This record gives sequence, C-alpha cells and structure tokens, in this order.
Amino acid sequence: MKLRKELWFGLSFMALIVVLAAVVLLRAETITQGHLGLLMLSLVVVAIMLGFPTAFTLMGMGMLFTWLAYDRDVTHTLDLMVQSAYKTMSNDVLIAIPLFVFMGYLVERANLIESLFKSMHLAMARLPGALAVATLVTCTIFATATGIVGAVVTLMGLLALPAMLRAGYSVPLAAGAITAGGCLGILIPPSVLLIVYGATAGVSVVQLYAGAFFPGLMLASLYILYVIVVAKLKPQWAPPLSAEERRVHLPTLTQRLTTDPTAHAVLGLLKGRRNADVPLSHLLKQIGMAALPALIFAAVMIPSYQAVTTVTAEAVYEIEEIGASRSSAPESGGLAEPPAEGGLAEPPSESGGLAEPPADPDVPEAAGGLQAPPGAEAAREPVASEPAAAAAGEAVAVEEAATTQPAPTWWWVVFAVTGALVTLFYLFLSFARLEIFKMLLASFFPLVLLILSVLGSIVLGLATPTEAAAMGALGGMLLAAAYRRLNMAVLKESVYLTAKTSAMVCWLFVGSAIFSAAFALLGGQALVEQWVLSMELTKIEFLVMTQIIIFLLGWPLEWTEIIVIFMPIFIPLLAHFDVDPLFFGLLVALNLQTAFLSPPVAMAAFYLKGVSPPHVTLNQIFLGMLPFMGIQILAIVLLYTFPGIGLWLPQLLYK
Repeated sequence: MKLRKELWFGLSFMALIVVLAAVVLLRAETITQGHLGLLMLSLVVVAIMLGFPTAFTLMGMGMLFTWLAYDRDVTHTLDLMVQSAYKTMSNDVLIAIPLFVFMGYLVERANLIESLFKSMHLAMARLPGALAVATLVTCTIFATATGIVGAVVTLMGLLALPAMLRAGYSVPLAAGAITAGGCLGILIPPSVLLIVYGATAGVSVVQLYAGAFFPGLMLASLYILYVIVVAKLKPQWAPPLSAEERRVHLPTLTQRLTTDPTAHAVLGLLKGRRNADVPLSHLLKQIGMAALPALIFAAVMIPSYQAVTTVTAEAVYEIEEIGASRSSAPESGGLAEPPAEGGLAEPPSESGGLAEPPADPDVPEAAGGLQAPPGAEAAREPVASEPAAAAAGEAVAVEEAATTQPAPTWWWVVFAVTGALVTLFYLFLSFARLEIFKMLLASFFPLVLLILSVLGSIVLGLATPTEAAAMGALGGMLLAAAYRRLNMAVLKESVYLTAKTSAMVCWLFVGSAIFSAAFALLGGQALVEQWVLSMELTKIEFLVMTQIIIFLLGWPLEWTEIIVIFMPIFIPLLAHFDVDPLFFGLLVALNLQTAFLSPPVAMAAFYLKGVSPPHVTLNQIFLGMLPFMGIQILAIVLLYTFPGIGLWLPQLLYK
C-alpha cells in the first residue's frame, strides 16, 4: 500500500517525537517525575496527531499522570478534575466567546460577502492585481466580522476563485490570496484567539485587542503590497481587468442625466433643462448620497476637535488633611507649610503645665491657667477669610486659564488626511463611482460600522469584552434582519453551531487546566524552566527560540492546541527574561497565522480544495501559501524591531 506524502510526514514527525522522548529518558541518570511530565507532553502531541479529540486527550492524559503523581490516589485525582472544571466555568472572560461566535455566524448568513466582493473589485479595478487585492480586502473585513476561518475561505473559494481563474490569474497566487486573507480573522480583533490567550496567560483581553489592531492591519497591508508588486512585475500572473469587467451599469433614471458614466456627478446632479424629465426625488436622493462623506467628516471632526481642545477644570476643595497644622500668618494667601525654624514649637515649661505662647513678646504672660494671647480675637478673622478668598481667586484663575488647549498633533494629521481623502472623493466623483459608493454603503460600511462599534466600545473602556460581544451579537441579528436573512432556520442553525464551537473551546480549557496542573505537579514545568535557564539565553535568543518552536508546532497542530498546551509552559519564563506578556501574545498571534497555512495540517488549504475546480491541486494551493508565510515571518520581525506597532495604542489608552 502506497502512503501519501502527508501521512509520511505525520508519521515521521510522530516517530521523531517518540525517539526524542526515549533519548531524554534513557540519558537521564534518574528518571524523576519531571521526566514523566515530559513523557506525558510527548504522548499528548502524538495522540492529537493520530486524530484523537484534543480536549479529551488532554483530560485523559492529565488524569492518568495525575493519578500516578498522587501515588494512585483516586480521591485527589478527581478533586483536581472538579476544581479545574470549576475554575474554567467561573472564568467570566470566556462568556465573550459564544457571543462573538454567534455574531460571526449571523453575519455570515446575512450573505453580504457577494455584494462586498463585487463592490470591492469595482472600486479597485484600476489597481494591478485588482481581483486579488479585492479578495484580500473582502477576506480581511469579512473574517474580522465573523472570525470563522473555514467559512470565509470556503465562501471566497466559491466566489472569488472562479472569477480570478476566468480572468487568467495564476492558480497559486489566487489560492494564496484566499487562504491568507481568510486567516486574518484569528488575529484582527474581535478575535477568539486573543480571548483564549488572554484567559490562558492572565493578560487583559482589552489590551490585547488594542495591541493586535495595528499588527493585523500591517499584515493585511503587506499582503496587498505583495500582490500589487507581483502583478506589476509578472502581469501574466494577474492580468488587468478588461473594460467590460470594469464597467458599471447606471440605473435607468441616472441614464437620463448622462450617457457617459465617467461624467462628473456633482455638476450633473444639479437641476436644469437637461434633466427636466428626471424626478426631483431621484435627484435629491443622489445628492444626499453624494453629500454623505462631507456630512460624516463634519459630524466626526467638529465634536472631536471640541473634545481634544476642551479641558475640564479640576474642582478645588478646602479640605484640610487630618493632623495638618495651619499657619497663623500665611505669606501670600492660601495655605502654607510653617517654616522649619521659628514656627510652632513647644513653649518652655516654667510652671509645670502647658501654656499658649504669648502673641507679643513684650506682653507678660498672664498668671493662672491657660489663656488666649492678646490680639487673638483680632487676628482670627484674617486667618479665616484670607486663605478662603485666596483659594477662591486661585480656583477662578485655574478655571479661566484651563478651559481650552491647542489640538494635539495627531488630530491635525487625522484632519489633514481625511480632509484630503474627502476632497479627492469629490474631485473624481463620476456617476460610475457614485454607483460604486452606493454599493459600498450597502455592503462595506455596515460591516465596518459593526466592527468599529464593537472594538471602539472595548478599547475606549465603554464596555467590557463580554458586554461588547453581547452588543455585537445583537448587531449581527439586526444586520441579518436588515438584509431579510433572519428566520427561524438561520437562527436555529446559528445557535447550534455556536453551542458546538463554544463547547469545544470550553472543554479545551478544562482539558488544558487538568493537563497544566498535572504537568506542574509532576515537576515538568520546573524541569523545562531549569533546562531553559541553564542555556543562559538573552532576551532576543529566548524570543527567537520560542517563536521557532511555535512555528514548528504550527505544522502538525492547530492554534487551539498550541495555546492551551504550550502557552502555560512558556508564560512562567517571561518574567525571568523581562518579556511583557502582552507583547509576547502579539508575537504569538502573528506566528499562529502560519498554523492555518503550514502543511500538512493546513486547514485553510483543505477548506479551499473542497470547493475548488478539479484541476486545482493541493500542491498548487500549498505553493501559493508559501510566499504569504514568508510575509508573516517578516511581520513578526517588524513587530519585534518596532514594538510600538503593537504597544503604542495600549500604552496611549491604558497607561
């Protein structure tokens, strides 16, 4: 029987793991429980590669080796299982997973992807490799909104792959664009991967979302730049669209305004003799559509300018700290510390009791008990009134001086860039582009608005990830209802798939908790730490080693197994090498993009192969994914070289 190459690779990898585990055990002078922990880790990886369910493999191996670690004590073993399961159930962060997944399934069933791809490829028709660029942009937006890699790759394989093949595109380039773009949903927030990492590593999901936003956009931009460069250098791989494919059909009433789709729309929409037979309602509708960018620009910029230039004066309260002493002679009004010398001091005790010091050294001390010094009544009024008047004057001065401030530089940059874009929009607004803009309004902007509303509420601190996920699920229902796709069958299927996915993730967490507890109980964690620290690595060498390990693990394993099994091993080492867990999580999220593209367990390739024409081979798909894997490695290098790409936004908002 002849085995396929994928099976040979998998069996060879498993054999290598078994051999390495045997070598480690045989070379050890004494086999400790830590070595049993490494054996458990090896067996878990081999069992997963053989096809056993990940969650139950982790639980089974964890329970078996916990039983061995507890000297075959069944009670303690079952207690550990119950405590691990309860710890997972009581994790509030995990509530966001079913809500985000439910939002994704509803958005997928709203069937926006077809109109989104059509509007995108018309909007980018003049770019080199327009269809591939439109595919990447569509995949990025749709994958971000849904977070379901398999659904995005499958739908784009049915929609974009035939269009690119008809246009003469190279099969590897077309396949690589679809598979790489579809995997961006696990990186760009809202992402389930980031929630799972945050819950595993104890990192704030809010900060992870803020940190992953720009690295995700950077990776998508690098994909698009690669496609444009390849289309420019190798036009035969991505031929330009023909005039017929770039043609935009105008509505019947608009055709009465002009026969030339390239005519300028702003002047053509003005009422006159040439369009006397066009209803005024149609003209007003088109003018309203054309004026929408300017209205949105004004609606965003004016309130934002007021927000960044207005400073709320802090209220001044005359609250004296307990135990503080008040000087009877303030120098310039207001409260002041007493001088170090010549201030309040204990008076010399002559008669054996406490006495107030005289107000005037020329006045003799009165005989008898305690007595207020002369002039105290007269001095009491200014002491009480002068500081109050001075404090009130300072409060008024502070309020008047701090009501406004200059707008920051970033606001002027945003204002200049968006203003230039709006100006260019109106300079080149033709009737054809107006129709494309209307198509984008119906497909592109609803998804972007849903994504930004969910992300904005999380990043700006308006809602927790769980609350934002609930609002996103509601937004997905409204979006499906607006496009008349929401019915009982769609709702039932979405709920079922959400429950199935959420149960898988939660059982993974239970299995991971049991496995991690057993691994630490056996001393495997301590053995790994001792081995890593004995190499005396620098911070750079440690990060390179971990990223290489994660990259190699992405070949036989999926991202869920890598996070729940290996992140609990790496996370305790970060403090020794002074690595920020947030920054490490961003590197891992970028690296795990390769888990969907690296053979033999490249799930994106199999998703695409299942819906591609028969002449498209799996080797062609793998060949097309290799350049995008190289781009992912380049993105990791850029993020490490310039950590501000991922850390700037969290530091700006939360530190």
